[in-house]
Amino acid sequence: MSAPTLPGAEELLAALDEDQRAVASQLTGPVCVLAGAGTGKTRAVTYRIAHGVVTGVYNPTTVLAVTFTARAAGEMRTRLRELGVSGVQARTFHAAALRQLSYFWPAAIGGGIPRIVEHKAPLIAEAAGRLGVAVDRIAIRDLAAEVEWAKVSMVTAEDYVAAAAGAGRSGAAGQDLTTVARLLSVYEDAKTERHVIDFEDVLLLMVGILAERGDIAAEVRKQYRHFIVDEFQDVSPLQHRLLELWLGDRTELCVVGDVSQTIYSFTGASPRYLTEFSRRHPDATVVRLVRDYRSTPQVVSLANNVLARAGRARSSAAVELRAQRPSGPAVAFETYDDDESEARAVAARIGELVRGGVKASEIAVLYRTNAQAEAFEQALSQAGVGYLVRGGERFFSRKEVRDAVVLLRGAARSQGETPMPELVRDVLTSVGWAPEAPAARGAVRERWESLNSLVGLADELAASRGADMPDFVAELGERAAAQHAPTVEGATLASLHAAKGLEWDAVFLVGVSEGLLPISLAEGDDAVEEERRLLYVGITRAREHLQLSYARSRNTGGRATRKRSRFLDGIWPSEEVGGRRHGRHSDSRAGRREALTAAVTEQDADPDLVERLRRWRAEVAERIDKPAFTILHDTTLIAIAAAQPRELRHLAILRGIGPTKLEAYGPQILAVVRGEDPVGNQSEESS
Repeated sequence: MSAPTLPGAEELLAALDEDQRAVASQLTGPVCVLAGAGTGKTRAVTYRIAHGVVTGVYNPTTVLAVTFTARAAGEMRTRLRELGVSGVQARTFHAAALRQLSYFWPAAIGGGIPRIVEHKAPLIAEAAGRLGVAVDRIAIRDLAAEVEWAKVSMVTAEDYVAAAAGAGRSGAAGQDLTTVARLLSVYEDAKTERHVIDFEDVLLLMVGILAERGDIAAEVRKQYRHFIVDEFQDVSPLQHRLLELWLGDRTELCVVGDVSQTIYSFTGASPRYLTEFSRRHPDATVVRLVRDYRSTPQVVSLANNVLARAGRARSSAAVELRAQRPSGPAVAFETYDDDESEARAVAARIGELVRGGVKASEIAVLYRTNAQAEAFEQALSQAGVGYLVRGGERFFSRKEVRDAVVLLRGAARSQGETPMPELVRDVLTSVGWAPEAPAARGAVRERWESLNSLVGLADELAASRGADMPDFVAELGERAAAQHAPTVEGATLASLHAAKGLEWDAVFLVGVSEGLLPISLAEGDDAVEEERRLLYVGITRAREHLQLSYARSRNTGGRATRKRSRFLDGIWPSEEVGGRRHGRHSDSRAGRREALTAAVTEQDADPDLVERLRRWRAEVAERIDKPAFTILHDTTLIAIAAAQPRELRHLAILRGIGPTKLEAYGPQILAVVRGEDPVGNQSEESS
């Protein structure tokens, strides 16, 4: 497989919009990029690196790009490779620090690096036992989270009580600050006795080495000269200190972030490093990315509206998104009697979308707490819709995937003349893959979905890169290290926190009620505003279809005591349509139009007329060389076929028919409705 050729500087910059070009053109730091959701920040940053390499400003081996997740790092490496750039290090803070710690440990400390414990739970339980503190599984989890907060905030056991009180923390798992401070101390003792370290220690130890050993700090700074840090709003004090030591007295730093997506403050992350960047670096170049290429105007409008209602609590560093995609379906707002009804209705709607051509892997159900997932798992199973729960067993840890990778490695050593996708199919057939999905659901279907995603990845790499079998196996190894799983065909169930950084064609935000969003545990204005940002993150995951819903009662027949989230006050529609409570998000100009057609489905429309309208749309799209959906959306065609308007004024009140569409296509649409040839009714604009 031949490596892609690095484009020229002019070609690189020409592929970007004006704001992205400003990022890619500013090759020396400090640079602060305030990037809204869906605005192409990864594209801007990778093109900036490629631009620096092609112009000779950067040696790729001296660039370190730091991301929030291993998956994001893997995606950045893939994009750079596709641009013809190799040698750039793209890693998480932990991965970069561990690489350095492993290299410098023998010289700085001596001996072998201690084993890193993957889970704190056993050590937390032991520490609690030594103190005589009774704990269960949930208490251990909460205490572990508090230990992590203290360590990423660089708070020692001796300083914990004062620091935690100052941060408004009240302890954890029902234990007061003094008890938690004692547990911190005993936890560190237990680690020392066992000669182990935890993940936070990787950063702490590297910070200590760089601060105390000038020779090692000089060596690291000689290696890395240009730094890019993504998701800068989520940087912790410990990560920021490590970054400062990497930089030394240099300012070759580009940071990228969005204060409106600050949702990890409870872990010790702080947006102040982003919001105060210009104060720390008075000569910094600040670029705002505001053009949203991900979501429809309807989704973008709702996202902006939710943030705008934060009032004075909204940061001046927040960006207001500007939608770049064509108009899409209205955002739906649904109220249900109980949780079970909500889950059943959402599952049914997902089934409709899948039958309508939306891939199940492009649909997500997002919720505030993981406890909400069970009802939707059950409803989707009953509806015959495949699903996967994000945050469950890791893809590359599944037995069928591990077995498949072993066999694929063997096949890579003796590929012969068989095309890679065909060879992958042959290998996977031996471990249970078949061209057709099994009729059975549950574990059998999940195993098939896992193997089928490997087949899909093989096809994709062969088509896009001309990859052979060794290339495919190497890609699997890199993805396994980054936990970058291939797409599994099933609807995604995920918490709002787990959804950050992802996107889908259709998103269902469920349980948007007081007590869940904001969650009842959110105390104080800052905590509540973080919940608002969590809703914003959920909204901006949707490309086209978006539905928000909640249930008035938890149980069937229960008291209807729940109220919708305060974040949607003034936004949630109250129209009664079709004899049931139903709403569509709209601006004031389109509100009447959307209310009139909100409940229309394809069953309400004349099927022959729908088909005629679709044929007309396809002909127009081909004639003007534009995608069909930019002419009129399917929902608009269905509304037309249901209403069967005979005059332009009747057509004008339907959702999706604005003044421009009416002028361009109105006479043609009416001709189609009458059963006439629309060609003779073309307006000048549509010809």
